[in-house]
Amino acid sequence: MNGLTLLVCCLMAYQQAVQVGPANGSLLLVGGGVTPNMGQQFIALAGGVESPIVVIPTAGGATEYGQHTPIAQLLRQLGVVKVEVLHTINPEVADSQDFIQPLVKAKGVFFEGGRQWRLVDAYQGTKTEQMLWQVLERGGVIGGSSAGTTIQGSFLARGDTRHNQIMVGDHQQGFGFLKNVTIDQHALARNRHFDMFQILKEQPELLGLSIDEMTAIVVTGDQFKVIGESYVLVYDGGFWSREGWSMKVLPQDKNLFYFLRAGDRYDMAERQVIER
Repeated sequence: MNGLTLLVCCLMAYQQAVQVGPANGSLLLVGGGVTPNMGQQFIALAGGVESPIVVIPTAGGATEYGQHTPIAQLLRQLGVVKVEVLHTINPEVADSQDFIQPLVKAKGVFFEGGRQWRLVDAYQGTKTEQMLWQVLERGGVIGGSSAGTTIQGSFLARGDTRHNQIMVGDHQQGFGFLKNVTIDQHALARNRHFDMFQILKEQPELLGLSIDEMTAIVVTGDQFKVIGESYVLVYDGGFWSREGWSMKVLPQDKNLFYFLRAGDRYDMAERQVIER
């Protein structure tokens, strides 16, 4: 077996082994409040400031957007040469060849915040959604903040058009870049740490992740690393603590969650913390 054949076989084995995250590319999921450091991380994952990046602000709810949305501005300030804002509320437009042209060569896509169901109504099942997967296939990055993070799970938390406090709503399917995962945001800043149990009561097979503001996870394959200033809450039916937990008095498994902080790593397929 020559070197090229071995490399191809190894890549195929890796893709088959990935169970939860994307087989290629990466994700940057922010719980709200994108810092310059997170912006720089996103740019690096996209391949640098020369890489074309698309920003999608549709979750915000406006009919039209110009080219100067908050994330687009941040990326330009950080040196990105080509940033294009892409937006529609019409799925027929999102399914058109003309609309998806900025995504054809994009190495990064970032979803701004708002209400995640608006992204479903505009893009789910369209050519735009297909092109997002192609961004990952060519090794790019898809990022998001708040609603732009939640949309990337398979089950859509807070996807109800009536109120964002309804955890299991009239929109339940996300884009599924993370399989069998549901993601919440603004976790501690808005005292949302018990809300995840509303979903897990009905969908106990899901892995629940709740990301606080000024905090993010960087996903590669089945693993993620926490970056930022606060915490990520993990709801996997187990418990973990860096000081040990054998002497702790814990609630029932269905009521457990625990915290990860910057530098911590987690395997979503094995559903366990990767010890340093």
